[in-house]
Amino acid sequence: MSGPDVPDANINGYSYDDLMAIVNFLQSKLVSLKPKVAIICGSGLGSITDIIENQISLPYEEIPNFPVSTVAGHGGCLVFGILSNVPVMCLKGRFHFYEGYPLWKCCMPIRIMKLLGCSHLIVTNAAGGINQNFKIGDVMLIKDHVNFMGFAGNNPLRGPNEERFGTRFPGMNKAYDKDLIKAALDIAKGLNIEDKVHQGVYASVGGPNYETVAELKLMQTLGIDAVGMSTVPEVIVAKHSNLSVFAFSLITNECVLDWDSHKEPNHEEVLKATQNMEVVLQNFVKQIIEYIGKITCVCKQ
Repeated sequence: MSGPDVPDANINGYSYDDLMAIVNFLQSKLVSLKPKVAIICGSGLGSITDIIENQISLPYEEIPNFPVSTVAGHGGCLVFGILSNVPVMCLKGRFHFYEGYPLWKCCMPIRIMKLLGCSHLIVTNAAGGINQNFKIGDVMLIKDHVNFMGFAGNNPLRGPNEERFGTRFPGMNKAYDKDLIKAALDIAKGLNIEDKVHQGVYASVGGPNYETVAELKLMQTLGIDAVGMSTVPEVIVAKHSNLSVFAFSLITNECVLDWDSHKEPNHEEVLKATQNMEVVLQNFVKQIIEYIGKITCVCKQ
């Protein structure tokens, strides 16, 4: 059926064939490697890729029909390899709505991860701490989210649904894998960082400006613990694609909740905070992937 009132399958994104063309290109570069766990690196968190063995790195601009990252602190490549004896792929540099990309394009790599065979997704981000108990350098395991962009109708699933990925109306009440959160808490205890690791609710806003005091006070009233400019659209698409999701925020700045404060958030402090936590987060992610490998019996081919 076609006509002016029926949206075309391509109007809000890539067709299934478009995605498969990207997958075929990537598979031609990977030889026998079949990634099972995918990782998205947030601002300044690209050093996670430093511990991946047998790396195959593909710059975004060399991948057909792939967007490019334009934000400082975000690399611009897909990294494949082995971590904790598990085949992985890593998006070193994500894409944001505020860069001018529509959400379906920001989240297209999630579809590629699914088509390449990934079963789990680890999402990381740098976030502002609204919860007054959070300090810079703390880690918040995301147990739920508030999708402010979605309230305005901006959703990566907007447009025709591709049934080969998932249902038209996916539920989000189980978006974050509770078993992985529990395992992460145990891992944090083993690494002696349990006092720096919390659970909380993450809110996604459009950016690129930081939030006003009034906006932050509203979020605080709503029970939101941290805020950022990413992650939620990716998690929605991952859930739609039946991927198990584990996500965490590195608290890189304390949100300004006082109109009389002279503090002003900036991207430089975000990058500095991530640098200070590089080694800790590398070990944290490595052990989470090791755990996923054990529970799924995934090992290097």
